Amino acid sequence: MRFEVMRLDDVDGTPVDTTVVDAASVNRIVQQAAAIGQRLWIRPADTSAL
Repeated sequence: MRFEVMRLDDVDGTPVDTTVVDAASVNRIVQQAAAIGQRLWIRPADTSAL
């Protein structure tokens, strides 16, 4: 399964950048974001767009 991970702006919460990753990468990304206080929005990737 693939997930869309969006990094959110600290001020207004709008998406700053987006990447699509496999399930195995989500934990690493979340751990890195938590370490620096970064806000993320994670959702299943739209497979019809791939």
